[in-house]
Amino acid sequence: MNEYNYKNSFSGSPLGAKGLEHYNIIIIGGGPIGLACALEAKKVGLSYIIIEKGTLVNSLYNYPVNMTFFSTSERLEIDGIPFVSNNPKPNRSEALEYYRRVAIAGGVSIKMFEEVVDVKKYAGVFTVTTSKGLYTSNNIIIATGFYDIPYLLNVAGEKLPKVTHYYKDPHFYAFQTVVVVGAANSAIDAALETWRKGAEVTMVIRTNEVSDRVKYWVKPDIENRIKEGSIKAYFNSTVAEIKEEEVDINTPEGLVTIKNDWVIAMTGYQPNLSFLKNNSIKLSDDDVRKPAYDEETHETNVPGVYLAGVICGGMNTHRLFIENSREHAVKIVRHIAAVNNE
Repeated sequence: MNEYNYKNSFSGSPLGAKGLEHYNIIIIGGGPIGLACALEAKKVGLSYIIIEKGTLVNSLYNYPVNMTFFSTSERLEIDGIPFVSNNPKPNRSEALEYYRRVAIAGGVSIKMFEEVVDVKKYAGVFTVTTSKGLYTSNNIIIATGFYDIPYLLNVAGEKLPKVTHYYKDPHFYAFQTVVVVGAANSAIDAALETWRKGAEVTMVIRTNEVSDRVKYWVKPDIENRIKEGSIKAYFNSTVAEIKEEEVDINTPEGLVTIKNDWVIAMTGYQPNLSFLKNNSIKLSDDDVRKPAYDEETHETNVPGVYLAGVICGGMNTHRLFIENSREHAVKIVRHIAAVNNE
């Protein structure tokens, strides 16, 4: 965190600024783990606010409408609040309903559609500037996940309106020619669902097979559709260029050009590590770029700043999920409460 001279904003301590909202904790990110942190803070009597740049559990909201979780509902529960599902594996709409009810039942304080643009520290107090206001706190919890920044193809034509890195509803692609890039769960779901709505689907997969991480009940389905020729797949291939009505594909047999209406690039997403770096949180020098934090308390190298959820894994976004990140909230708030009582 950068030290900040408050003279240009107001005189004296930030705590003395008239009308400025001050909290023991500011939680950046209103996903499941952000909610868990808020509920823990409330239990021990610490004042807090969640600041979320989108809607409640924004990442889950942006999942495909028909998405089914790999985990069972009890593993997605937070704060011991039961998650009742009509299916063996809950779907997106059930998850949205569950976390909304959690927020209501817990009386969670959250500011939505408000983006954090700057965090500074002065005399042990953090000032958080957002797109809508200014707040201060003694501690910051960053629980921002990894769904906001897609990996780009970095090819000509990627900025055409026909290209998307977020897949929502298969009906939109009915009777269209669709290229799906990727071989993990999101790509497979997009390929199968759009094909079942009447789309002509071609997959571009950079490896020689469908990912082993694909949900076990879906993997045979896509493999059989490819085998029978219902869905065309180019393995060991990449997109070379995207054009208004075509896509060029680099294949082991050479360049192939196919007719195309839409490109769904399900190439994965990455956490906003620049936000961490800009706020003086150290990142490892390897490709993982793992943030520096204490495994027991989740406090980073910046005193008073904590990490919760998937962001803790850096670029290794497949290591942490809701079910194995819930404990982060307990560890963090327990440490903050202990320091607060010293």
